[in-house]
Amino acid sequence: MEVIYEDNHLIIVNKAPGEIVQGDKTGDRPLVEELKIWLKEKYDKPGNVFCGVIHRLDRPVGGLVIFAKTSKALARMNEMFRKGDVKKTYWAITRNCPPKESDTLTHYITSTERNNKSYASVTEKKGSQKAILQYRHIASSDRYHLLEINLMTGRKHQIRVQMSAIGCPIKGDLKYGDKRSNPDGCISLLSHRVEFIHPVSGEKIDITAPLPDDNLWRALASDLKD
Repeated sequence: MEVIYEDNHLIIVNKAPGEIVQGDKTGDRPLVEELKIWLKEKYDKPGNVFCGVIHRLDRPVGGLVIFAKTSKALARMNEMFRKGDVKKTYWAITRNCPPKESDTLTHYITSTERNNKSYASVTEKKGSQKAILQYRHIASSDRYHLLEINLMTGRKHQIRVQMSAIGCPIKGDLKYGDKRSNPDGCISLLSHRVEFIHPVSGEKIDITAPLPDDNLWRALASDLKD
């Protein structure tokens, strides 16, 4: 577990692809429980340790996840996420180049528990939720493309399903239309950067995730456009 930032109220972790943030039906130990153990040992705390889940990343996605160390921070961060006061920037690798250099995508997303999958439509459907993101094409290699994505809303599998809807599924994402899996079973989507005003201290927090230890990520990042 790689802790990127910590203070008295918040802790930001670089989640590895394959880890789950919160417990699910698999029964695997989630990152929040690992973090409680880490905090208990680091500070030699007796009894239970508070660690609140503020937001989640899909299991095959890596990058920054914010947790709360106090109930005050949890309540305030939840409200900031609800109001859109936390800017989350993702990087994604796709095999197909998007049709425009940059664009705002708006879809209506419905999700099913049966197959744990979301579906995007350009028209509103019963039970759907409006989903908005902005993307920008920032680098390319001979075969792959690096996109920077900002979420305006937070829907289940939003980036994955919206990029698939324009013909650009995330590399390795078999669930949403890519043809080949990545060797480690992850998908090439990274929670790259978070920016917000600290809910207690009021200072500006701007944290960037380290690049995955992968030659393709490094090659694309080294070829970033101005």
